[in-house]
Amino acid sequence: MSTHGCLVDYYVSMKRSLTLLSALACALGVYAQTPSAAPTTESAPTPSALTGDLFYQILLGELSAIATDAGQAFAMMLDAARKTNDAQLYQRTVEIAFQARAGDLALQAARVWRQAQPSSRDANARVLQILIALNRVNESADALRIDISLAEPKERESALAAAPQFYARVADRKLAAKVFEDGVANYLTGRNASPSAWTSVGRMRLVAGDTEGAWDATRRAASLDSSAETPIHLALELMSPKLPAAEALVRRHLEAHPASDIRMGYARALLDAQRHAESVAQLVQLTVHQPSRAQTWLALGALQVQENQFTPAEASLKRYLELTQTETASEDRTRGLSQAYISLAQIAESRKDFVGAEAWLSKIENPQDLVSAQLRRASILARQGKLDDARALVRSLPGQSPAQVRMKVNAEVQLLRDNKQYRAAYDLISEVANVQPDDTDLAYERAMLAEKLGAVAEMERLLTQVIAARPDFPHAYNALGYSWADRNVRLNEAKQLIVKALDLAPNDPFITDSMGWVEFRLGNKAEALRLLNVAYSSRPDAEIAAHLGEVLWSMGQPDKARSVWREGLSLNAENETLLETLKRFRVTP
Repeated sequence: MSTHGCLVDYYVSMKRSLTLLSALACALGVYAQTPSAAPTTESAPTPSALTGDLFYQILLGELSAIATDAGQAFAMMLDAARKTNDAQLYQRTVEIAFQARAGDLALQAARVWRQAQPSSRDANARVLQILIALNRVNESADALRIDISLAEPKERESALAAAPQFYARVADRKLAAKVFEDGVANYLTGRNASPSAWTSVGRMRLVAGDTEGAWDATRRAASLDSSAETPIHLALELMSPKLPAAEALVRRHLEAHPASDIRMGYARALLDAQRHAESVAQLVQLTVHQPSRAQTWLALGALQVQENQFTPAEASLKRYLELTQTETASEDRTRGLSQAYISLAQIAESRKDFVGAEAWLSKIENPQDLVSAQLRRASILARQGKLDDARALVRSLPGQSPAQVRMKVNAEVQLLRDNKQYRAAYDLISEVANVQPDDTDLAYERAMLAEKLGAVAEMERLLTQVIAARPDFPHAYNALGYSWADRNVRLNEAKQLIVKALDLAPNDPFITDSMGWVEFRLGNKAEALRLLNVAYSSRPDAEIAAHLGEVLWSMGQPDKARSVWREGLSLNAENETLLETLKRFRVTP
C-alpha cells in the first residue's frame, strides 16, 4: 500500500527544510477531507493513509531529528513507515540513522523495508549498499543475488554489467571479487549464463590484480555471445604484449563487426601502446565505415598532425569542420572546433604560412582554449625569429596555480630548445628544479638539456638520480643507455639499461630504436635492422630514419638508405641527428 497527497508533499517539504507552518497547512488539508465530500469520479484521489495521529508522529520524528535526538527520531519514523508501508518513509528512516552515524540501525531499517516490500529493488539495494559500507562484504552476496533477480528480464544484462559499481570502494579487492562471483553465480553456468555476468566477474578479477582470471572470464563472456561488446571492452583493457590473445579477440570482433564503436577504443589502446601508425590505420577504417561521424575525423586529424602527416591531417580536420557546421551548439562542439583550429594552425606554421596560422587561431572562441592558442602564437613568433617576443607572450599568460606555472615553464623551455638555445633552456629549468629538487620530471628534462650542452657527467648524474627515485620510469633508463650507445661506450651496460626500459614500455618505438642502435654498435647488424624496421613502421620519425638509413648503408644497401633518409627529411627537415648523419656520409638524398 502507498500513501498519497499530503503525506508525499509533506515528506518532500520536510526534506527541503520548509517551515512548520507549511506542514500544518498540509495536515489541515487532510482533515478537510470528509467521507461525504469524497469525489465519485474516476479521477478521484486515493484516500490518504495519513491520520492525524500518524501525521504528528512523523512531525515529531522530524523535529527529533532536527534536535539531534536520533534514537527517538529513528523509532518514530520506522514505526510510521511500518504503519503506512511507504517507501519514502523507509528511505527517510535509513537517512536519519546514517546522519546519526548509526550504521547498524540503518541496516535494520533497510532490512525491515525489504521484508515489507520484498519486490522493491530500491529496498534491497539499500541493504546491499549498507552492508558494503559497513565492511560486511561477506554478507552481501545474497543481497547482490536478490538485486539481479529483481531486475526486469530485459534489464538484467544491464544490471549485471553495472553491479561491480556496488563494490567500487571495497578495500579488500580479492574478497570483493570472490563475494561478487558468489552473488552472480546463477548467471555463470547453464541456460542463464550471461556474457555481462562473466564480463563483470572479469572486471572484478582485474581490479583484484588477477589478470589471468580476468582474461578467462573475458574469453567465457565472448564465447556466450560473439556480438556482445562488453567483453571486448574488457579485452581492450587487458591488451598487452604479455597477453596477445586479448588483442586477437578484439581483432576478430572487428572483422565480424567492422563498423563497431569498438574500433575507436582499439585505436585509443594502440595509441596508448605507442603504436601510432596502427592507430591511424584503425581511425581511417572507422572513417570508411562511419564517414559522417565528425569526432572520428577530429581524432584522426589530431593524430596525423602528431605524426607529421600534415597533408592528410589537413583533409581530415577540414572534413570535421564540414560535418560540424550543422551541429547544435554544445561544449563538446566548441572544444572540438578549438582543437581543430589549433591543429590547422600548427599545419600552417609547419609550412611557414604564419598568416594562415593566425587566421585559424583567431577563430577560437572558447575561453578555456585561449591559453593553447597563445602558446601556438608564441611558437609562430619564435619560428619568425622573434624569440624574445615569444617568451614574453608565454610569460604574460596566467600563472597563479602550480600547474599553470609549470605549463609556462615547459612552454618557454620548449621554445628555447626548438631554437637551439640550450644554455638558456637549461638555466631556466634549473631555476625551477632548484626549488623543486624532488621533481623527477624536471630532473629528467634537465639531464636532456645537459646532454645538448655536452655536459655528459651532469647528464649521467641526473639520470642516475632519476632512476634511483623512480625505478619504473622507462625513459630514464633509455636515455642513459642510448647516450652510451651513441658515444659507443659501455655498450653492454647500455644494452642492459635499454632492456629494462623495454620491459617497462614494450611497444615504445623510441626505446626500440635505442635497442636497434645499441645492437648496431655491438656489431649485430641483422638484429639492428629488424628492430629499427619495427620502430620505424610503428612511428615514422626523422631520428629513427637516421639510424635505419645508417644501418642499411653499412649493409651495402645505399639506395634503400637514401630512400629512408628522404622520408625522414620530409618528416622533419631540421632534425639534428638526421642532418649530422647525412653530413657524415656526405649524402644528398
